[in-house]
Amino acid sequence: MSRMLVYRAAPMEWQGWLTLAVVLLTLLGMVKEVAGPDLVLMAGLFTLAAFGVLTPRETFEGFANPALAAVGALFIVSAALRETGALETTVGRLMDRTRSESGGLARICPPVAALSAFLNNAPIVAMMTPTVIDWARRRGLSPSRFLIPLSYSSILGSTTTVIGTSTTLTIAGLISESGLEEMGFFELAPVGIPIAIVGLAYIQFVAPKLLPTRHEPTEDLGDRRREYTASMIVEEQCPLIDQTIEEAGLRQLPGLFLVEIGRAGHIITPVGPDELIRQDDRLVFAGVVSTIVDLQRIRGLVPATDDEGPAPTRPEHRLVEAVVSASSPLINQSIRDASFRTFYDAAVIAVHRNGARVAGKIGEIVLEAGDTLLLQGAPGFLRAHRNSPDFYLVSEIAGTETLRYDRAGIAIGILILMVLAASLGAYPISVAAFLAAGLLLATRSISGGSARRSVDWSILIVIGASFGIALAMQKTGAAEAVAGLIAFAAGSMGPVAALIVVYLTALLLAELLHHNAAVALMFPIAVETASLVGADPRGFVMAVAIAGCCAFASPVTYQTHLIVYGPGGYRFTDFVRVGLPLNAVCAVIAIVMIPFIWPF
Repeated sequence: MSRMLVYRAAPMEWQGWLTLAVVLLTLLGMVKEVAGPDLVLMAGLFTLAAFGVLTPRETFEGFANPALAAVGALFIVSAALRETGALETTVGRLMDRTRSESGGLARICPPVAALSAFLNNAPIVAMMTPTVIDWARRRGLSPSRFLIPLSYSSILGSTTTVIGTSTTLTIAGLISESGLEEMGFFELAPVGIPIAIVGLAYIQFVAPKLLPTRHEPTEDLGDRRREYTASMIVEEQCPLIDQTIEEAGLRQLPGLFLVEIGRAGHIITPVGPDELIRQDDRLVFAGVVSTIVDLQRIRGLVPATDDEGPAPTRPEHRLVEAVVSASSPLINQSIRDASFRTFYDAAVIAVHRNGARVAGKIGEIVLEAGDTLLLQGAPGFLRAHRNSPDFYLVSEIAGTETLRYDRAGIAIGILILMVLAASLGAYPISVAAFLAAGLLLATRSISGGSARRSVDWSILIVIGASFGIALAMQKTGAAEAVAGLIAFAAGSMGPVAALIVVYLTALLLAELLHHNAAVALMFPIAVETASLVGADPRGFVMAVAIAGCCAFASPVTYQTHLIVYGPGGYRFTDFVRVGLPLNAVCAVIAIVMIPFIWPF
């Protein structure tokens, strides 16, 4: 105790006071959202560099950290799993086998938690969100009952390995730089697995009593509310074959109505709920484009075109809307007679005219000025015809990429090899992740353009800048000063009390700031606090890692929460109501178990 009191009286050089001031201003800037976390942290980092607190080498050292490189490579790995439809063929099929809310939670959350242990959780939530929304729509359930659990389960799973989230990779990088023993691949698992199990039980049995039932945000009237009549062909690999219309969830799609089924030259209309779906059926839907996009995500359900055959389904193809101009040579010609597909390298899927959908066979529709065409085209169509006199307006519909299902098995195999290589120590995590990304590119499981677009550079900037600021806190004694206050607050209660203060402080910062920034700022404080109370720093560092992950009450400080915030129609208080009890549960488990796993 006397050591702590003497320490508090010791003076700190001006560099330490400047670093503390920069850290406090950085925290305030992120809380007030004066700019993105990446910009705020970069401003703090270069302020320290400008005053000479950090040398140029120290300023940029964080951006060369292997953990940061691993995060970037894992974005590519996750994107490849999304583009190959690996989740659609695994979790998606599990979801299709249940119709109830409790059954949906049971089939969504555990697999997502398991996947999040080995993949960055943000891309997993990004690729699962439309799948969950589509499933809920087809079952007549509110997506708001599932999207917060989706986000939470991905975080719970990420606490079990070092690569589950960029937060734990940030801690791993800081451990490596500090000279402590390297963080093991499954080092967090003894605490993370109990947290995940109890957390999933909370999501299954307690969260439904707290979750809201909200409608999705209404779409703006206008272009996105245009209605079309579109035909979808059931191909051999479609999972809906031999299911009834009711079982397939095709009766309650919002903004979409199943008009008829064309089968072997016969028309079935009206379509009853017990009608079975057969291979080669042509399902004719009437409705808005956003729900037609949802249908296209179902494997083996392919839009029909002007020749009544399936639309091209190469991965580079996209859905595009184009408005026929008054000077277009297409006017007064049928789509088939105009050889639209040959001339424009795009297939017409549906036509909208004068506020109403145009029924009938696509190839026989005679086009008029102002008709809006829904097309399946290559990326070159947008570039070639954006300013074409044939069309008034050409716009691509987001989220309509064709999934590379034939590469799903390859992508899953490469993921398994990456995990084995990293967990068995054959390669460092960063090298294993880059080898996996390279193999995915080599096997064409993901394109080069998609790989580049998949990397979230703002996250990498946050991590790199946070490393630099954390180094400044250690170098100037600022971390030691804050640790002295924590140790003094714990008083004579010992290391466990100091651990509780460190955990709760890290949790508070994680609820206020970006999680990576929170753990980077708390890391040096945790190490110094352990030193002042005479404890091994390992447990304190792991407390920061777990607290930085298990922060569920704020929707604005973590990517997975932000991904589901809008689509679920949530309010800020929804996360507070559901997340605070889960925060408490995780904190109790972590604080009880950490001293046993990493003795002081």
